[in-house]
Amino acid sequence: MSIKDLEPKVVWNNFYQLTQIPRPSKHEGKVIEYLYNWGVSRGFETIKDETGNIIIRVPATPGMEDRRGVILQGHMDMVPQKTSDSNHNFLTDPINAYIDGEWVTADRTTLGADNGMGVAMGLSVLEDPSVKHGPVEVLVTYDEETGMTGANMLKPGVLKGDILINLDSEDEGELCVGCAGGLDATAQFKYHKYAVPAGSKGLKITVKGLQGGHSGMDISLYRANANKVMCRILLPLMELFGVKVVSFTGGSLRNAIPFEAVAEVVVPQENLQAVRKLIDSIFAEVKAEYAESDPSAALYVDEVPAAPKFIQGSVMLRAVKAIIACPSNVIRMSQSMAGLTETSINLAIVRTEKGKITVHSLMRSAIDTAKADLAERVRCIFELAGADSIGFAGGYSGWRPKLDTPMNKVMMEQFQKVYGYPMKIMATHGGLECALLGAKYPNWEMVSIGPTVRYPHSPDEKVNIASVARTWDYLKVVLENVPAR
Repeated sequence: MSIKDLEPKVVWNNFYQLTQIPRPSKHEGKVIEYLYNWGVSRGFETIKDETGNIIIRVPATPGMEDRRGVILQGHMDMVPQKTSDSNHNFLTDPINAYIDGEWVTADRTTLGADNGMGVAMGLSVLEDPSVKHGPVEVLVTYDEETGMTGANMLKPGVLKGDILINLDSEDEGELCVGCAGGLDATAQFKYHKYAVPAGSKGLKITVKGLQGGHSGMDISLYRANANKVMCRILLPLMELFGVKVVSFTGGSLRNAIPFEAVAEVVVPQENLQAVRKLIDSIFAEVKAEYAESDPSAALYVDEVPAAPKFIQGSVMLRAVKAIIACPSNVIRMSQSMAGLTETSINLAIVRTEKGKITVHSLMRSAIDTAKADLAERVRCIFELAGADSIGFAGGYSGWRPKLDTPMNKVMMEQFQKVYGYPMKIMATHGGLECALLGAKYPNWEMVSIGPTVRYPHSPDEKVNIASVARTWDYLKVVLENVPAR
């Protein structure tokens, strides 16, 4: 059975079509073309702006002309994560999505339900003649996952509606009314390379099998960070046994908790057995500490030919110490919303190439001053470690909740009627485009909903089938009950 055969078919067919189009962040050309042609071929007013955002606009269904205009919004790109044994090419290959019991998941890659399912629902509203609605615009933004570029570049005044329903939430039954802001940090250490001493032995150390996950939604699960684990191993090797680092590659995306890291090192031959024993000992400690959050953590130590050159030892040592010292976890929980992370940081990516050790981190906070204070903390750590540069970019403020709005009332009332129990009002520690869009359209009422998606930004990503159907039914009822102008 194909996912196209699931109910509601209109939604699952639109989602299936998206899985067939490569759309990793910053490589959305094919899906932009698809969405534009999708709207034009159906006779809908369709706009592609300079950034690549797509806006598809339809009039109200008969009898609903007096209703306020609604914007249904999602993002077209997906996070390209895969397991180490997958040969998937995100630039050319379709996602191999399949049914796994009560869920739809993908074969060793991210699924793209974040946010393909939201986009599919938006398109389905326009396509399904049984849906009653006032004026509707579907806004599909470009490059949400690596910088919210589309939302940031969207021009004021383009959209006509004044109610935004973001379809990028990942917990059915929750009405999201706020989100965290974010800030990227990049530290760099410049290094020279030196000839490896004769008689050295080469080792390739691989940390893998960690769960990783979304750096906003999953940071409070206290999963292991592969970059931190690798540095925990490297520090005593360098200090006690004269191990030299040849290369370090860890993590791949700023907003994904790194689940794999690889370091190549060279070891004095006389210390080889002691080094291997110490590596095993340290990783055994890690396994015990993260037995509940990362039960599949794995370590591989393989002998490889010794590389001809290694990274300048003093520089690498300072970088390793800085990575160990830099936090990568929850900094503070919210005092006003139980269970919500207020401030966090994800030490996401480490690279050694072209004479530079580069460390990328993503900070999030619902409070701008707390985010700024965390940035100062990170700056001080890397400056004290002797980094050649530490810079910050891509900052945006959070989305502040507005609870007592007419649309919130509709959302809550209709949920109670459909589900028979109250909807939960919450905010998310993830970054939603509402924060940027609301700054351009301050008159908007904004909410965010979505079906249940688990483990976004990781190869374990999956979406609950029954949740999609219920969320679709709920969205239709909400649109039918949008307040009049």
